[in-house]
Amino acid sequence: MERDVLEDLAAASRILVDQGVFDAAGHVSIRHPRNTDRFFMPRSLAPALVTADDIMEFTLDCEACDARGRTPFIERFLHGGIYRQRPDVMAIAHGHSAAVIPFGLVATPMRATYHNAAFLAAGVPVFDIRHKFGATDIVISNAEKGAALAEALGDKAVLLLRAHGFVAVAPTLQSAVFRAIFTEVSARVQLQAAALGGPMAALDEEEGRKADAINLATVGRSWDLWKSRVSRPARLHHDKDLE
Repeated sequence: MERDVLEDLAAASRILVDQGVFDAAGHVSIRHPRNTDRFFMPRSLAPALVTADDIMEFTLDCEACDARGRTPFIERFLHGGIYRQRPDVMAIAHGHSAAVIPFGLVATPMRATYHNAAFLAAGVPVFDIRHKFGATDIVISNAEKGAALAEALGDKAVLLLRAHGFVAVAPTLQSAVFRAIFTEVSARVQLQAAALGGPMAALDEEEGRKADAINLATVGRSWDLWKSRVSRPARLHHDKDLE
């Protein structure tokens, strides 16, 4: 079963590239299905290139269990911090979608523009790393920064990182991928709707709660389609470190 988990995690990485959420950077992880104090995450590699053999296992302190010469992502501390504070979270995706980044720079909140983005209706907080750490390189590069980010996320499904990107969390890998994709799509829809002017009839919190329950129950249909599109990873692997 564990090999299947690794294969799915590698597919998730490639799906998020195929769907325009990841580019040369971005990473997705899953909590160990039998040991909640561990998680799986790819080594530092462009997401489109990830295979099951590139998946590393980490403790919640973000120490590699068996590195075997592989270089981990610097931002594994983002994942470890959330898994430590949110026992309900089983998977995490972090990307830098251009459509999402503006909402972390301005006071306009991100809204749930339609049913597939229902999880946004509960609210989307913004983590501004300056508030606790001053001027930094923006990267979540240690446990203290990971813990601060997890605290800002609170009980929400999505967090924006000022001038950086977003984090989507979920109770399954498939739903984390779904939420990452539709965070990006909903951001584009909101920007288009704002250009039309007038009040925005986005989903309210109760509508979001009800619609999200349906989406979580039917996410397998989307996952099967997306996975079928990325059955073969790109062939060229490079070992240069990425964020």
